[in-house]
Amino acid sequence: MSESLGWPLWEVFVRSSRGLSHVHAGSLHAPDAAMALRNARDLYTRRNEGVSIWVVPADAIAASDPDSKGSFFESPQGKDYRHATYYVKSEGVKHL
Repeated sequence: MSESLGWPLWEVFVRSSRGLSHVHAGSLHAPDAAMALRNARDLYTRRNEGVSIWVVPADAIAASDPDSKGSFFESPQGKDYRHATYYVKSEGVKHL
């Protein structure tokens, strides 16, 4: 029903009482952020497992293309300096 109203899509992230970070829980349609938060609470934290909810407009999320994962996540050639394998520890420097 909400899709026919033209409501925007919201992505929902929930932090559980046992978790340290928010995890994507799902999506929902709502007219505004306040309603998205209330609906997210009702849909994704029914058993009181959540301690924090984030709702983000889906169109505000920039994402990489899953079809380009090979070229996007490949380590760039010629950038060995990013890895500490070629550096030597300086004498007298503690805690390295």
